[in-house]
Amino acid sequence: MSHYGKKFTYPSNQDLKAMIRFEEDSGSIWLGQQRMILLHASAFGSMRSELIESFGEKYARGILMRMGYAAAQSDIQLAKNIRAQADVMDRFIIGPQLHALEGMVSVEPVKVEMDVETGRFYGEFTWENSFEAAEHMRLYGISDHAVCWNLLGYATGYTTVFMGKPIYFKEVECVGKGDKQCRIIGKPLEDWEDADELKDLFSLESMAKKLHSLEEEVQFLRKEMTASARPENIIAESAQIKEIMYLLHKAAETNVTVLMLGETGVGKEIFSQALHQMGTRKNAPFIAVNCAALPRELVESELFGVEKGGYTGADKSRPGRFERANGGTLFLDELGELNTRAQAKLLRAIQTGEFERVGGTEKIKVDVRLIAATNANLLERVREGTFRADLYYLLNVFPITIPPLRERRTDIPGLIKKFITKYNQKYGKHILGVTDDTLRRFFAYQWPGNIRELENILERGVILAENNARIESNHICMGMPAPADDYMVIGKHGNLEPGAKPDVLDDLLSRMVQSGVDFETLEKQILEKALNKAEGNVLETARLLGISGPQCRYRLKKLGLA
Repeated sequence: MSHYGKKFTYPSNQDLKAMIRFEEDSGSIWLGQQRMILLHASAFGSMRSELIESFGEKYARGILMRMGYAAAQSDIQLAKNIRAQADVMDRFIIGPQLHALEGMVSVEPVKVEMDVETGRFYGEFTWENSFEAAEHMRLYGISDHAVCWNLLGYATGYTTVFMGKPIYFKEVECVGKGDKQCRIIGKPLEDWEDADELKDLFSLESMAKKLHSLEEEVQFLRKEMTASARPENIIAESAQIKEIMYLLHKAAETNVTVLMLGETGVGKEIFSQALHQMGTRKNAPFIAVNCAALPRELVESELFGVEKGGYTGADKSRPGRFERANGGTLFLDELGELNTRAQAKLLRAIQTGEFERVGGTEKIKVDVRLIAATNANLLERVREGTFRADLYYLLNVFPITIPPLRERRTDIPGLIKKFITKYNQKYGKHILGVTDDTLRRFFAYQWPGNIRELENILERGVILAENNARIESNHICMGMPAPADDYMVIGKHGNLEPGAKPDVLDDLLSRMVQSGVDFETLEKQILEKALNKAEGNVLETARLLGISGPQCRYRLKKLGLA
């Protein structure tokens, strides 16, 4: 039989209203024999937002659809007990009528074709005043996709039970994505092209599997990071890293603030974790914060916490990273990216061990070992006025500079073995190592991405190489022969390829012309950088520049640097 919206008239809903009972004394609301609750739409919206932020839209959608599906199963039990003598459409329409009574949405049939005996079904409905679309727009604005997930789950659950076979709905128009109305279409699962994907959304196991998978991944990453950072697992064949390990052991004997310096990818966080594990705080938390990844307007609240109402949207109090690290170590990466306000608050927290949450007045005292890291020249930032001098000198008590990989090439074989072992375990493979030609190319490469780049290339090699074999040069170098001078570069496909060494003078001249810097300014900048690297030692500055001490003093005085 078929029904069209324009011709269809809803039966009276007085029979449904009569089943609603309010029991003030017991604090209960009943719909037939089912207990109900009155819930603020904004509270539902907040819960919905929490799901989206925690698990992403795909999994939030699945949870909310299953929630609607479960609600429909309760309502269908009620529907079976009333209108027993009515025709099939009047019995089916109980679901949409209940949905409206429950304050969810107003439903208008456009076209309905169904035969319960044969299982044939096609339904098209419009929704008006969807509470879910309204809440989504309140919190997120207009979306690029349909957002009435809970309502969709209800329609699917109700119709599936009513028809005795899986009937799935899709929202083809939605107010939440800027359409004039919400419109849904339902038909048997097998009639949808993406039936498997739709079925997966309603699978009760999908979220459990996701959480279990995430838990396993987190445990694996924690295990890997902790194992990699153990002092005994750090590759230290080079003299430079042996010196670093000596400095870490000395720092671990105290609670001195340590400043880790070095290029991106050299392993500043790994060495910081090693320092944490060497000291007496090894069983306490190690909290890492990437300051560059924090929104500038939320830096303070992330570091120091926030009191309820501390700023718009702060609907509850929560601790910051300092409090979470209490008793342990706080690692602040990319420290140079902190704004001046956060720098001032950080300075006070280091000096006094006390701070206030954003919007709070109570002093909070913590016992935290601070390790900061940056690849920026903080002294230059100080001179530019973008970094506080007093904070710089407080942090620079015990600086440790991690050398780039190109300056510690004797560590490359050990690092290769370490990463191949790691990715053998991750991918269930048995790669024996790298060939001599691959190793030769590794030694010829300059590694601008340092340890991180080496690890990424080896992961690719483990995936491409055959079991019980070695990573060959064609797995990472596209099979091209190495040049006579053994100089390698990263090609456009992300592989190591032979390349010519850049002419330093040509490159320097090109950069000078492009920047518009004159020769005297360039000379001054070179002298300044050399002087900074030599920490003000004129003789060391002269040695770095390959000139005599008197020549160096003359040039420094001439350019106003001495």
